[in-house]
Amino acid sequence: MARPAYIQQVGPEVLPRVSAVEGRGRAFSMTLKAGLPLVDAVRDGFAREGFASGVLNFGEIALGPFAYVMPALSKDGKNAAFYSDTFRPDGITRTEEGALTFGVRDGAPFFHCHALWREVDGKRTGGHMLPEETIMAENAVVSAFGITGAGFEGNLDPEINFKVFGPVAAPQRAAQTEARAFAMRLHPNRCFHTLLENFAREKGLTSATVYGGVGSTIGALLEDGPEIENFATEVYINRGTIERDTTGNPVATLDVGLVDYTGGMAQGRLKRGANPVLMTFELIVAET
Repeated sequence: MARPAYIQQVGPEVLPRVSAVEGRGRAFSMTLKAGLPLVDAVRDGFAREGFASGVLNFGEIALGPFAYVMPALSKDGKNAAFYSDTFRPDGITRTEEGALTFGVRDGAPFFHCHALWREVDGKRTGGHMLPEETIMAENAVVSAFGITGAGFEGNLDPEINFKVFGPVAAPQRAAQTEARAFAMRLHPNRCFHTLLENFAREKGLTSATVYGGVGSTIGALLEDGPEIENFATEVYINRGTIERDTTGNPVATLDVGLVDYTGGMAQGRLKRGANPVLMTFELIVAET
């Protein structure tokens, strides 16, 4: 089966294919408190630093109770791809790594999170965590980036017929900040690297760091790994940078983890120029 280069969405294309709002932000370590729903623990962690929105990158987090879905094929044609039924593993699930976007949806705190993890019986899998059913089992320290003047809000996108996070202008808060930062969403059927590199060129970013990063690609091609041909693939960014090469052109480097709709998993560096966005991808790009 050849990996498709384009997936027809259910609604018309929205232009431009990058949505971005400029703000200012700062990286910091956040403690997530045991016993809280993950969404509340993240909200409290940002609030302690004066932020209302931002992103996380994390290693091991202990979760229980815990619920998640995986990518799946659409059953009714109302979306180009959809989600599986909900899984609720017993005991404590421990993540390996992942990323999370935090903002608001329907007027309440909400997150979008993809990760890989190991369940109590040893099963290794990954997917999309459900905010309303995911509880912190132990304290954990994670890497956060908070942003003010911009944030993430969940709204319906008619192109993909999903309610997804997109960047919005937000009130400036009194939080300590260190860098110019952009809350961003990448739209479907464009090359991930090209979107980021063109954006960096337009904004005059000589050096930037990608924080967070949650979304989907049309399968995946890694530099040193197998090609993921199954098109419905959920992805998180573990590390990302945008730097100028010797000719002055921006070059994005993206290390990711992913799971496809058959349960296939991979980790590695996305091959430049070979990975179109499937549905959406939200992240923060901050000037270094």
